[in-house]
Amino acid sequence: MRRFSRRVQQSGKVLQAKKIRFYTPPKSKLEQRQSALHRIVAREKLEYMLRAGKIKEEDLLVRKKRSRR
Repeated sequence: MRRFSRRVQQSGKVLQAKKIRFYTPPKSKLEQRQSALHRIVAREKLEYMLRAGKIKEEDLLVRKKRSRR
């Protein structure tokens, strides 16, 4: 077991696996644009609901705190 562990360590496979563990491929331009448009629409909808009095600012702050993880 010790020889195997040493060989694996020296080969660099463990380091390589750790590097690519959380890799996310870059988004295409279309995906970036769609994501940006979605954020803009969501923000405008939220601002409208605040102005119309459908939601309160305090509720919004509570939501923000809860959504962070």
